[in-house]
Amino acid sequence: MSWVFLAGERVFKLKKPVRYPYLDFSTLEARERYCREETRLNRRLAPGIYQGVVPLTCSSTGVMALGGEGEIVDWLVEMQRLPADCMLDVRLKEGRVGQEEVGRLAQVLANFYRHAEHPSVDPDMLFRHFTQEIAENRTVLLRPDLWPDVSKASALLDQLDAALGKIRPRLRERSQSGCIVDGHGDLRPEHICLANPIVIFDCLEFNRDLRLVDPYDELAFLAMECAHLNAAWFGRALIERVAELMGDTIPHDLLGTYTALHAVLRARLSLAHLLDPSPREPQKWGPQARQYLDLAERALVSLS
Repeated sequence: MSWVFLAGERVFKLKKPVRYPYLDFSTLEARERYCREETRLNRRLAPGIYQGVVPLTCSSTGVMALGGEGEIVDWLVEMQRLPADCMLDVRLKEGRVGQEEVGRLAQVLANFYRHAEHPSVDPDMLFRHFTQEIAENRTVLLRPDLWPDVSKASALLDQLDAALGKIRPRLRERSQSGCIVDGHGDLRPEHICLANPIVIFDCLEFNRDLRLVDPYDELAFLAMECAHLNAAWFGRALIERVAELMGDTIPHDLLGTYTALHAVLRARLSLAHLLDPSPREPQKWGPQARQYLDLAERALVSLS
């Protein structure tokens, strides 16, 4: 959806002029609007990192510049560059995290969820969203031209449909009791920098509906990604610590289904790379999709 340019101590992000069912960057006006929205939203968890929005200009002689003279032909988000070796995914892979990092990150997230907007939502919003995601997962994961694991994917999707149906009343209950927040929307280890202070960046700016989440759904997503990096303990400890700081009760009856939903979605997004005309690293995506399906299978087994 974007090109990202690393330029010394700065990072510039240029949105591609694309349109998908869930976003529309096809016009200059839309790209400016979402650049500004990205900057505004990310300042919640990454204060000082998002510097602002800068125009890409083209002069009468054809010279292009950032913030130069002439016609504005596009817009970019300007950010401060973060240290790569402090990213949570890197540190998890290297085994450079412990309970101190769990506590620091939990404090940031608990504070964020306490102060986030808690909008009033349709009680069936979450169920409809998850149902639509499962339907879209089927359109990719059940394609035999992409991979040979269609039967495994089909069985898992059927199990997931059944699990989602069972928790529908609980999803309504969570929505009606004010648990839904305007969250991050894409809380993954690669979007968390364990600097001092901790920075959480690259939130989902282009579709507010996708940011309206149960905090424990978002935390389950992060925990699932930690498990994918062979650090399941970190996600479990983080959820427990966030709940403790918020004075909350963990909805254990929902976590398994939340985890499976996200794992299957990540399997679909992995395999969808093979739909590109010239996919990068085509040998990578099938095995990665299988890894996510294995995580989904384990999460669904935990429900029984």
